[in-house]
Amino acid sequence: MAQVPKVRLAGGLEICRVLNGMWQVSGAHGPVDHPKAVQAMQAYIDAGLTTFDMADIYGPAEEIFGRFNSQLKWKPSCDAASPLQGLTKWVPRPGPMDRKVVEKALQRSMARMQVDSLDCVQFHWWDYSDNRYLHALGHLSDLQQDGLIRELALTNFDTQRLEEITNKGIRISSNQVQYSLLDQRPAAKMEAVCLSHGIQLLTYGTLAGGLLSERYLGKAEPTSRVELNTASLSKYKKVIDGWGGWGLFQELLVVLDSVAQGHSCSIANVATRYILDRPAVAGVIVGCRLGVAGAEHIKDSLHSCSPELELTAQDLRTIDGVLQRSCDLMSLIGDCGDEYRN
Repeated sequence: MAQVPKVRLAGGLEICRVLNGMWQVSGAHGPVDHPKAVQAMQAYIDAGLTTFDMADIYGPAEEIFGRFNSQLKWKPSCDAASPLQGLTKWVPRPGPMDRKVVEKALQRSMARMQVDSLDCVQFHWWDYSDNRYLHALGHLSDLQQDGLIRELALTNFDTQRLEEITNKGIRISSNQVQYSLLDQRPAAKMEAVCLSHGIQLLTYGTLAGGLLSERYLGKAEPTSRVELNTASLSKYKKVIDGWGGWGLFQELLVVLDSVAQGHSCSIANVATRYILDRPAVAGVIVGCRLGVAGAEHIKDSLHSCSPELELTAQDLRTIDGVLQRSCDLMSLIGDCGDEYRN
């Protein structure tokens, strides 16, 4: 097992700095073979990539994790302490948020994941005009004190609401937000608030669904559904359109390729490392096409977080030279997570 760098969250949970994202088993990236997906998880564990990120709304993600977790428990060689870390999300529809509603949601995730308590619950809320998110978080905090949750976290909350929640005395471990070379909104306000309160960032979209790779270097702009054939590709192509367009994106890929060649690594390694080195970032979530042959990218993930990969000051200046000519997504979209509410 590789020595993958880890980081400790506020409640003491240690997670890998590169997390395995399970949105890709939700059905929005093609059909999922459940037995193959369960079987495929072992290769990540063997490589030392033991942290999985999922959600109650990611189709069968929690069940797939649970089936693998159940098999792992019965392995004679398995240590008493689980080598797995399972981070899930609770994404309720706005409505009454009494303790019974909250506890029922957690019990459902625990049953699916086949665990007695949840390593981390990342809470999402669709509508800030309905302030019952504070009720839900109050109950989640109480259930954390009762031992049902180890880490209480957020996903796609903006800076204003993050400060509001923290000022209410609710201890938040992390906030999961979109953060990449293309989308640097967290650097505008979020990072400073996180650093001041001891909150860490978990980031997604860091590889733009695979667009930040050699596969798209020097290629014509993809526009059809045939070319943009997954939810990730479609989503992050729109990010590129707002960020500066395909022409500027190609300039970025050329620069990233040059930096990557200087370090004998891939464009994805450089893009991931850039974000891993940002203040307040605990980890980067890399999507896993579990059960799809040839889509593992395990070696690439290991290289991205390797201590041997260090971007130089000159590397950063070269990359930033392109980024400075892009559009300001903070002005275009709003703060972190606003794309889900506007």
